[in-house]
Amino acid sequence: MKTHGRLPWFAPVDLDPEQRALYDRIAGGPRAAGPQAFPLTDDAGRLNGPFNAMLVSPEVGGTLQEVGAAIRYRSALSAREREIAILEVSRLRRSEFEWYAHERVGRAVGLTGDEVRALQRGEPAPKFSAREAIVRRVAHDALVDRTLADDLLAEAETAIGTRALMDLVSLVGYYDLLALTMAVWRTPLPDGAEPVFASEPKG
Repeated sequence: MKTHGRLPWFAPVDLDPEQRALYDRIAGGPRAAGPQAFPLTDDAGRLNGPFNAMLVSPEVGGTLQEVGAAIRYRSALSAREREIAILEVSRLRRSEFEWYAHERVGRAVGLTGDEVRALQRGEPAPKFSAREAIVRRVAHDALVDRTLADDLLAEAETAIGTRALMDLVSLVGYYDLLALTMAVWRTPLPDGAEPVFASEPKG
């Protein structure tokens, strides 16, 4: 069996029934519907990114993928707001696959090249709306400080509402977990994809 970082890279024929049920939920769920911003599987049907690791522990992995689906498809955040937050987490954690995937999703939902570059470099993005700028600040501070200052919390609740703020905090925690998962298992980029953070200092 081929490897995927530090793990076996499971083809559909390698899976036991519990793993296959999870595979089908991932490969046949909302992530696989419509145009694909990045390939969910390789040509042999093996899952890319963090999804291969989820197959190692199907009960926990199944719960994680359900949380991820809720965050991506059923939250109160707009698609642009969601991708801005994910890219902020990806940059702060230097998560190469997370950035690779969500740069493409972000562009598909309307992020411009200038906006993506500003996110990658940690620079201001003047064309973000007021809501989008708040979303980015919350994602940054929640990840770096592990809390939100009172003034930012109040500003965020006014700007996006408590429900969207809860969704945003959950998003930050979820994508932080995915970044950790992929760092531990050394999840590779798809063939031909170039890393964007390898030569950049952390911090």
